[in-house]
Amino acid sequence: MEPFLKQTLVYLGAAVISVPIAKRLGLGSVLGYLIAGVLIGPAMLSLVGEQHDVMRFAEFGVVILLFLIGLEVRPSTLWEMRKTIFGLGGAQVVGTALAVAAVGYLLSLPWQTALAVGLVLAMSSTAIVLQTLDEKGLRQGPVGRAAFGVLLLQDLAVIPMFALLPLLATVAPDAHAEGAGGHGASLISHLPAWAQGLAVLGAVGVVVGSGRFIVRPIFRFIAEARLREIFTAAALLIVVGVAGLMQSVGLSPALGAFLAGVVLAESEFRRELETDIEPFRGLLLGLFFITVGAGIDLTLIARQPLTLIGLVLGLMVLKFAVMFGIARIAGAQGRSAAAVATALAQGGEFAFVLLSFTVGAGVIGADLAALLTATVAVSMALTPVAMILYERIAELMNAAIADVEPEAPQFDEGEPDIIIAGFGRFGQITGRLLQANGFKSTVLDSDIEQIELLRRFGRRVHYGDATRLDLLRAAGAEHARMLIVALDDREKTAELVETARKAFPNLIILARAWDRRHAYDLLANGADAVERETFEAALALGSTALQKLGFRAHKAFRATSFFRRHDRKTFEDLKPMWGQEEAYILASRDAAQTMDRLLAADLARMRPGEAGGAWDTAARDEELRKLAQRKGDAGGETETAEADGWTRTPPQG
Repeated sequence: MEPFLKQTLVYLGAAVISVPIAKRLGLGSVLGYLIAGVLIGPAMLSLVGEQHDVMRFAEFGVVILLFLIGLEVRPSTLWEMRKTIFGLGGAQVVGTALAVAAVGYLLSLPWQTALAVGLVLAMSSTAIVLQTLDEKGLRQGPVGRAAFGVLLLQDLAVIPMFALLPLLATVAPDAHAEGAGGHGASLISHLPAWAQGLAVLGAVGVVVGSGRFIVRPIFRFIAEARLREIFTAAALLIVVGVAGLMQSVGLSPALGAFLAGVVLAESEFRRELETDIEPFRGLLLGLFFITVGAGIDLTLIARQPLTLIGLVLGLMVLKFAVMFGIARIAGAQGRSAAAVATALAQGGEFAFVLLSFTVGAGVIGADLAALLTATVAVSMALTPVAMILYERIAELMNAAIADVEPEAPQFDEGEPDIIIAGFGRFGQITGRLLQANGFKSTVLDSDIEQIELLRRFGRRVHYGDATRLDLLRAAGAEHARMLIVALDDREKTAELVETARKAFPNLIILARAWDRRHAYDLLANGADAVERETFEAALALGSTALQKLGFRAHKAFRATSFFRRHDRKTFEDLKPMWGQEEAYILASRDAAQTMDRLLAADLARMRPGEAGGAWDTAARDEELRKLAQRKGDAGGETETAEADGWTRTPPQG
């Protein structure tokens, strides 16, 4: 078998076997990829050879990841997140670098080397952190936004690091390592420092200018040709071209890809680019994680186990402590601060590039760089484990302090009629309607940026995690009439409903549900009523679509109203079957067919131009009531509605 096919077979086989097992054990896909890499690597089964070439190819996954991140970071987003990115992120990089440098200096490293090590180890793994947060469902919440802001600043900080690190050189440059680093061997490495700086600025200017004035017209031309595969090829060409340009001036290819993404973030082709490149990201990132696992030097670990264990634990504990302290100072709650600190406690993929670069520049010795490389790789492998450990500890702490009444925040609304948990795009509409009709409400939200924005518009919103029982009591839940749960996190929503129902049995609880499955779960947890977040909006859009397709307004209203009533009735009828997958699917399919026939029959009855009773849906409700009664009398038979009446057919299957 050809070596290429053999390696392809090994990598794909390792991923297909290890990742599902790791996911089933609750370890996450990232740890599954890393374990697969360790198993097939030279230190274990030795099924693959030299990882250098494969790593070069796999690092393109990180390049694509940074490009996709850049597509999401529009200039307006950067401005909105400026406090998180430049405040929290800048404090993390500076604080971690100084803390690691101080420890290194105490361990007898020269201050230049200690500072260089601090800067390198201040980086965290964008690929692992975002993938792990996605799997934990934390990517879109306050934890995910804080982690994203810090990671974004770290990625941006790599640019000045490449300029700063050579100034810390203490030994003669290593020509071999310099070439391996991929930066010292750039096209401008022989130029004076000022000329290199101008070249870097020129390359950045080329990327920005090309994105605005050249790339967009090219994409328009390709789009007019309607060749999907050429559009994908052009997108990959942009990523590879920009990455190569940045590498030629001594910068990280991933940084160039990120910059290209930011430039194209306002383009009308942004979503198309994301869709076309996303499959390559997942595949190549998986390969990257496998090569990281295969590159872990188990021989070095075996020679210096205590040293390496001490370095890994020391690095992760130190980074956790620094990030936790900074997050708390920034106003984050303890659990959110701990989650962000745990997620960012490892070294990052940029550390591999920076370590090679520092060896080539004579800043860090080769032996120390090899030890630090192993430290970073092991810390990356331990990140999913650290997140699992954090979750277990958080659960134990919550159970331990459940009966302890901490000092509660102060609210000045008195005794509200309603408590609203979550005041985003969903909660605001409900809250404004209730307030306009004279009801007093207390609003809780955990997104500090959203709170600041709302307060600028005169909305009084309190910061806090509504799942905390002490916060609910302080907000007035014991005397309130109603709790409206409008959180954008489905797990938090279920947790809050369950907590509130147990603590306040007389409180009316209305909850926002993601979909029908989530709605059933919330009702089982104690919600009095639920509303699927997109249901009414989708009906309104459907009604508009019917009118645009030629229905008169009264016909569209009648069809929409009937659909709403039938869907809500079906929701109630199928509730007892929730959890019985096959029975639920069969009953749901039967209900959908019944509704289709009823709508067809209703349209057939309405004569052209008839509008008198079209706005009255009482007759349709009566037919639904009769349908339910007939089904009950039939003892399980299925009824179907025809245009000329009812036809009873025996049940199928």
